[in-house]
Parts: sequence; structure tokens; C-alpha cells
Amino acid sequence: MAPRSEPQPALGQAIRRLRKERELSQEELGHRAEIHPTWISHIESGRANPAWGTVRRIARVFEVRLSEVVLLAESIADDDKAKDDEPQPQGPS
Repeated sequence: MAPRSEPQPALGQAIRRLRKERELSQEELGHRAEIHPTWISHIESGRANPAWGTVRRIARVFEVRLSEVVLLAESIADDDKAKDDEPQPQGPS
């Protein structure tokens, strides 16, 4: 299987959710994970696709397993897909 190079927005949303639950700024998360805060911003906004080692360092800051971050990202992606699959309301004819 070829590596995915396009950003994974659900992963960034999961990281943002976990960061906010812990009341951390992007700067504080970056400092603790030894990642530049700008990179945290790019990950959270879906503009960057981090390496697994980066996600692992972020997970350690949150004191969760890497698999928990992945499961949350999958849940968010599933929710987003379900919203996309819902029929769109029709306007007045």
C-alpha cells in the first residue's frame, strides 16, 4: 500500500480535541512534545500530515496510547463521512 501524503483532517481534529480537553495551548503542547507550535497548528488545521513518531510524542503529552488518538480520529472521520452521506434538503421548487 502506498503511503498517504495528503493531510488527514480527522487526525488534526482529534489532536485539537485532546489538547483543548487538557486546556493546553498549541505553544505548550509543542513545547512538551518538542514540536514547533506552527507545526501543531498545521496538523490541527489539516494542512499537514504528521509522521507516526510525531503523533506518538503528542500522545505521550496527553498521557494516552497512540491507538486512542487513532480511534478518536477514525470516529471523527466516520462522523464526517456520515454527514457527507446525508441527503441534502431540497430548496423550494
